[in-house]
Amino acid sequence: MNKNIKHIAILFIALIAVNFISSRVYKRFDLTSDKRYTLNQSALNVITDIDSPIAIDVFLEGKDFPSEFRRLQTETRQLLEEFSANNNNITFNFLNPIEDDATRDRNIKQLQARGLTPMQVNVQENGKSSQEIVFPWALASYNDQTVIIPLIKNKIGASQQELVTNSVQHLEYAFADGFSKLVNPKRRKIAVLKGNGQLENKNIVSFLKTIKDYYFIAPFTLDSVAKRPQETLEEIKEYDLIVSAKPTEAFSEEEKLVLDQYTMNGGKSLWLIDAVAMEKDSLYNASGRNFATARDLNLTDFFFKYGVRINPVLVSTLYSAPITLAVGEGSESQFQHLRWPYSPLANSTSKHPIVNNLNLVKFDFANQIDTLKNNISKTILLQSGSLTKLEGAPREISLEMVTKDPQKETFNKGPQNLAVLLEGEFTSVYNNRIKPFKLSEEKNKSVPTKMIVIADGDVIKNEIGRKGPEELGFDRWTGKSYGNKEFLLNAINYLLDDDGLINIRSKEINVAFLDQEKIIKTKTKWQLINILLPLLFLGAFGFVFNYLRRKKYSK
Repeated sequence: MNKNIKHIAILFIALIAVNFISSRVYKRFDLTSDKRYTLNQSALNVITDIDSPIAIDVFLEGKDFPSEFRRLQTETRQLLEEFSANNNNITFNFLNPIEDDATRDRNIKQLQARGLTPMQVNVQENGKSSQEIVFPWALASYNDQTVIIPLIKNKIGASQQELVTNSVQHLEYAFADGFSKLVNPKRRKIAVLKGNGQLENKNIVSFLKTIKDYYFIAPFTLDSVAKRPQETLEEIKEYDLIVSAKPTEAFSEEEKLVLDQYTMNGGKSLWLIDAVAMEKDSLYNASGRNFATARDLNLTDFFFKYGVRINPVLVSTLYSAPITLAVGEGSESQFQHLRWPYSPLANSTSKHPIVNNLNLVKFDFANQIDTLKNNISKTILLQSGSLTKLEGAPREISLEMVTKDPQKETFNKGPQNLAVLLEGEFTSVYNNRIKPFKLSEEKNKSVPTKMIVIADGDVIKNEIGRKGPEELGFDRWTGKSYGNKEFLLNAINYLLDDDGLINIRSKEINVAFLDQEKIIKTKTKWQLINILLPLLFLGAFGFVFNYLRRKKYSK
């Protein structure tokens, strides 16, 4: 008896000890093969020092969600639980803004006014198809500031399952990026170069609005180089990155030296260059044609030394965005979307964080980039489709070509490089050369730095509609949105990201979905199996039990 009491007492004490330890020590275990619930160290660094509440309202809630979006909802909840487990100042709540019919329309208008656009999704149930409205957005608030966090990662041509898979893969970066905008003050400065015929502000306003939440932005004119080159160099060195958006006027040797020494001192740069002068708007004339000519910006030796060459040829491809033209005469004319090989749609198979899981990027009259051997690391970010040909300049471009069937056998040049990332220690363009002006401190080898060269200035150009500038990447004629804005934002973030937050985009997550078509076909079979099989087992067990019982007690 005493022995039993002793064992019970030991068990009781052990239970108290385990309960005490478990209340003090907290540990979560991620048993998934792709570690989807293990937060990246960069994401943890963002939330570590948060000492005030961050409240997150997630609008991904509804009773008639398709199964794919229920999966996205579950993954979002579990990810936020992981963020909250690492910092209890992060709280979240799931809301359905269209649950109450009385306030449905008002809520939709309020959310749309804040930039939260609803999307329609297909719901397949019992062989029937219907559509539901979903708000795939979240709002995160911190110290009287609020940021919008997108939960859907759009990609042209993706199925609903692929859309959700891409979105799940993007979730951690989306929330970490949103938290970073809330808690980290802007500290980097970007100079938008002017003075060499670059795009006007109205043509890049969508891009500027996109990056203003992350960085300080200011125009910078190189005109002062002619009179005070050394002072201009010192001024531009105060910026962390420069952007040259589609220059149309040649750079002087003095300007090139200033830009070269900026790079030698560790400055980052984003170049969007047109080596061929041609504008789509110039074709909208009585003849419907114009000439494309080579454009000399005096930058050939500049980029050649760094390891790339932008060739003055046009990339023509069958994998392209359409052009919208009025077909017919007078009141009977109609707008039609026609094949246009000079608007390549570029993508990448690379897992690099700039382009991983990226929507198609639209170019217009793009040129081809060659990479050259030197000590600089080069990453091809974007390429044209495989059915591509190169067309030299000068040449005539005519809208009449949309009426002709393309000769596919001529599109045989394969994918062409359209955007390249350069990283490493650059050698000065003016190394062992006479300088156009005397430098107070000459550098012929840079510290480690980065540069991105894009062979088309129109990648950054937003259209101007009747109500003003359109969203970058949005085609108002087809209603499609391309990945231009995200690509450029990723590029800027990568060039200036010392914390490695952009690298979260490289995370790969596998999401398994049930085959809805197979479910519909085999639904009845499995219902019968689930109902009848347990009954058969129960009947067999009862029969055997009664048989054995009779056999035992009949003796």
